[in-house]
Amino acid sequence: MRAGRLDPVLVAERTIAGIEAADRIIGAFRTVRAEAALDEARAVKVRDDLATLPLAGVPVAVKDVVGIRGERVTSGSRAFPAEPATQDHEIVRRLRAAGAVLVGLTRVPELVAWPMTDSPDAITRNPWQPAYSAGGSSGGSGAAVAAGLVPVAHGTDGLGSVRFPAAMCGLVGLKAGADLLGEADWYGMSMHGSLATTVADAALLLSVLAEEPSLAEIGEPGTLRVAVSTVVPLTRAPVPRPLRSAVDRVAAVLAGAGHRIEFATPRYGIEAPLGILGRWFAGVAEDADGLNESLLQPRTRTHLRIGRAVRAAGLIRPGTRRRWVARAEEFFGSHDVLLTPTLATLPPKAARWHERSWPANAVTAIRLGPFTGLWNLAGYPAISVPAARHPSGLSLGVQLVTTPGGEARLLALAAQLERLNPWRRVP
Repeated sequence: MRAGRLDPVLVAERTIAGIEAADRIIGAFRTVRAEAALDEARAVKVRDDLATLPLAGVPVAVKDVVGIRGERVTSGSRAFPAEPATQDHEIVRRLRAAGAVLVGLTRVPELVAWPMTDSPDAITRNPWQPAYSAGGSSGGSGAAVAAGLVPVAHGTDGLGSVRFPAAMCGLVGLKAGADLLGEADWYGMSMHGSLATTVADAALLLSVLAEEPSLAEIGEPGTLRVAVSTVVPLTRAPVPRPLRSAVDRVAAVLAGAGHRIEFATPRYGIEAPLGILGRWFAGVAEDADGLNESLLQPRTRTHLRIGRAVRAAGLIRPGTRRRWVARAEEFFGSHDVLLTPTLATLPPKAARWHERSWPANAVTAIRLGPFTGLWNLAGYPAISVPAARHPSGLSLGVQLVTTPGGEARLLALAAQLERLNPWRRVP
């Protein structure tokens, strides 16, 4: 489109038609901005700077947590105000400035609290295996990209919410570090990120979200000290063999590329894993302040009661993060990157999870996410990339973590893996 070989309006028309044809099954979008997207595409087409725009006319999906002027933001809940946003969120402003065409808002679980995305209106399904969940809370964004409905999508990640859908749907999912794209939500654990089918696309979108053009220029990783671990924090629960095998496969590929591989595990301890659980409870409760609780789902109301008790007891303490960061810095003093499974268990089935009990949802979430949430607490960047495929057809992802400011390092290493251990882009 920058070169004039593609018409942004035609691309937008085809994208909207594709969403209308497929989304009845996938359930990726809460709102499709059909007319507004076409108007945006027409405006992009005649821009004087079209040839220099990073996302000139590219259809992009936005997670239903940031405001698009004229559209209602719900965070997956009927309790949110019915009035549309009166201005664009900063992330949306940056996408527009880059020439993106915002085709819709993607589905999330209520108050973005769960790693499975569904609502009374739809179940968001994994395009590779629709019997399984697309993950959450950026499940709609992950499903939209994995189904080929849009090439890239925005997500946010408080405990793994970009990396879960990436791992389940065979995508590249990068959670930026807190110093690059962190927000105050969930006591500073929430960060913006990008979902795409290739590392280059994920890097380009991240460069726009962060207003850091250099992130789109992927270099070579050099020789890195890579720690490999499949030890589950706190519980040391057994990791399913296919997930361990995926990590072993990637470790072997990296060793063959000349990286120094060592099996080593950070000193997770007890305090940090319990600290992220407390922030999960209390952060959701904080987000619900001022909402009409009678409109919330039963599982959410239970979660809020626990979260309020955590807040009242003063259990969210800054020292928890400081001590965990000190341990992380100690570990990364002798390693450049940590390689783990993204998920600690295989993905859950697609279902009406919002109708199930709080324990059923909470146990599933806690079992899935021990490898991811600690890096939100630390504020470190992390990426999930496809590594292998389960006999069922599901993608198996691995997580790469590095120190603050290391997004370019992760992208370079992920791009090397994409060359040496390539994956299918769409079903």
